[in-house]
Amino acid sequence: MADYLRLGQHQQAPKKNETLMKSVLKAVTAGTVGGSMLLLSGLTLAGTIIALVVATPLLVIFSPVLVPAAIAVTLLVFGFASSGGFGLAALSVLAWMYRYLTGRHPPGADQLDHAKGVLASKARDIKESAQHKIEQVTGS
Repeated sequence: MADYLRLGQHQQAPKKNETLMKSVLKAVTAGTVGGSMLLLSGLTLAGTIIALVVATPLLVIFSPVLVPAAIAVTLLVFGFASSGGFGLAALSVLAWMYRYLTGRHPPGADQLDHAKGVLASKARDIKESAQHKIEQVTGS
């Protein structure tokens, strides 16, 4: 029985050592990866600063050309993008109107029919009110 207990204690000791080794290995790996990422970040920052130092005189020299060119390119890009957007919107409206006129009942057709009915009713009311006022004026 004592041998069994000693054997059980010996089996638990290697498990503790294995978990300790795994924890140390994880910490060393995390430190290595973190350090290399920090090194790469520092190198990127240094490269960016060097590129800025080299490019600044060129930007100052060519700025009378670059600034208007950048403005023109920006206006062209926005113009083409808005033109494409308006064209797409027009095509979708035309497609909706085609479906509505052919009786396919596109989304929102019920609201349009209701608004048309309300508008027609209001127009009839205004017409009747105007005729009534004309009759009152001519009859008096």
